[in-house]
Amino acid sequence: MPGKSTILALTVLFSGFVISAQEKEASRPPTTVQWSLSKDFTEEINIPLDTLFPLFHRYRIADKYSPFNAWMGNYGQPLYQINFFDRITNPDMFLYRYYYPFMYLPSNPVFMNTRVPFTEMVFTYAGPREMADQTFRIRHSQNVNRYLNFGLIYDIIYSLGQYSYQRTDDKSFTFFSSYTGQKYKLYFSSGINSLTTFENGGITDEEQLKTFKTRDVEVRLGALNKARNVLKNSNILLVQRLSLTGKPQKRDSISTPREGIRGLNGTISHIFIWERTRRSYSDSYPLSGFYDTSHIYISRTVTFDSLSERSIKNTLRFDFSTDPERKFRLGGGVGISNELFRYSQIVPSAGSPPSDTVHWTHHNNLLKGSLFNDIGEKFKWRATGELYLTGYRAGDFIADGYIYKVFGQKEKGISLKITGGFSSVKPSVWVFRWGSNHFVWDNNFLKEFRVNAGAEVSYPYRRLNTRFNYTVIDNFTDFGPDSMPAQHRGGLSVAALYGEKELSLWKFHLSNQILIQKSSNRDILDLPLITLRTAGFFEHNFYFKLTGGNLNTQIGVELFYNTKYYGYGYVPATGSYFRQNKTLIGNYPYINAFLNVKIKRTRVFLVLDHINSGFTGYNYFMVPGYPMNVRAFRYGLAWTFYD
Repeated sequence: MPGKSTILALTVLFSGFVISAQEKEASRPPTTVQWSLSKDFTEEINIPLDTLFPLFHRYRIADKYSPFNAWMGNYGQPLYQINFFDRITNPDMFLYRYYYPFMYLPSNPVFMNTRVPFTEMVFTYAGPREMADQTFRIRHSQNVNRYLNFGLIYDIIYSLGQYSYQRTDDKSFTFFSSYTGQKYKLYFSSGINSLTTFENGGITDEEQLKTFKTRDVEVRLGALNKARNVLKNSNILLVQRLSLTGKPQKRDSISTPREGIRGLNGTISHIFIWERTRRSYSDSYPLSGFYDTSHIYISRTVTFDSLSERSIKNTLRFDFSTDPERKFRLGGGVGISNELFRYSQIVPSAGSPPSDTVHWTHHNNLLKGSLFNDIGEKFKWRATGELYLTGYRAGDFIADGYIYKVFGQKEKGISLKITGGFSSVKPSVWVFRWGSNHFVWDNNFLKEFRVNAGAEVSYPYRRLNTRFNYTVIDNFTDFGPDSMPAQHRGGLSVAALYGEKELSLWKFHLSNQILIQKSSNRDILDLPLITLRTAGFFEHNFYFKLTGGNLNTQIGVELFYNTKYYGYGYVPATGSYFRQNKTLIGNYPYINAFLNVKIKRTRVFLVLDHINSGFTGYNYFMVPGYPMNVRAFRYGLAWTFYD
């Protein structure tokens, strides 16, 4: 895993290479676009470039994946999404499901295309030096020519934490490149993720929050433990697409003859994914009493749990579509995939030494397919599916689709998207078997079956977006109150309504996000009925006539709130959140005051976090036993360069 010096050297080397190789084109405006790839890697999905001004103080990367998250107070620690429908359920992502928003992976690649070199640096800082909370991001992209682009993103989250033994040190790096020619397209992405979390086990007595300073509050895993979790992930994504027919061209409003067979366009794709993940947990004092001392399986003097997972996935597929110039467009695709997995873990042993490293492998062969139809720009539908034919997950299937319709004019139109799907998926291999110093299990679970339905209404002109989701689940699998994997052998349904709306009157704005959720069985899955994030602010642009400059400002107050529910507890040894029914959390407002300023391409924010701490009670927990940070001053700066 490269260190800071290695990453810096790569950055300098890369920038020098691209600058020397770039072919400067004619003068053009600094247009930069950013996109990801669809789940089946066949389509480009546009992503807003996020250099706009509104509510810049919302700096957390995790909030861009899902606006409502629960974590243990110190940013950069493992978190889960409060919105049930935003949670990671893919069994191949089990080891990093609580770190996913911080990481660069084959499932969330980023690509860019820019007419001039694009560079952005973002830095945030909060708290005194001994409790410093810092984030840093640099991203750079530039084109060698109109088709070939290179870029990189490097993220750092480094926070000492307000409470003892809670430091986080997260580094995520991605190098990406794309070639988007007429006949041939290539997308390459490589990610390196290193995330370290020091574990304090939570505080021992909540009453100490009323009188003690945060660093003096006693915690359950202290200096003798030196407990920490380390997650390392490396990955490569390579997508190649070759067009067999090309795209119809127009010359002076007269179309050239359609290429291919009766106007059909075909594409052959190869998708290669390599990924390696390693997780370790260490504790220098297993007998501290944090874990049940009667369940120590390897060593009573030191804990070092380690496991790893490697995978190679290859997909070959053929996609076709009718002439894209026509109003009625029909298309589809079919592919075959092979997956190879290798697992290893240190497990207890009956002999001497008391532990051993075991290895095992799995493979899967699956069939993938898709079918879509576009009728003009206002109506389309798509269906996709995967069927596992042989291997460890034989019989698993995933099918989903959507219908999309736009009503009214394009600029002021209202869009409706109806989604649906069903799946039968074998849970992660890690919930079936596990061996470590404190936990051992060997389970025989059934496949988890889900039926999903949803609808989304978007009205951009009025800054309105609403989304409804509903699911029925059989054999819901999670971690039970005993911190061990559990499966509910019965039905469970979940409904959620999410809405975004910005209200404005003159220069006053109110930006609202609200989530309403309900579970049919609170003993198996409890969710807050209402979760709310709202920001009220005054926005004004100061124009300086003498210099012709502009100073855009926003000043306001932000509120986060959720109703009471039995939130998940956390176990450091497995790095997992588990279901608990002893401690209610929520019904507490988190209030921030902020000032955002933009001068040309420079953005600055000033925030007073959690200004109400100590005034509205002390039950500021999102995870039982782990209090959120108290009042702190934070600032951030972002510089964007087009040159």
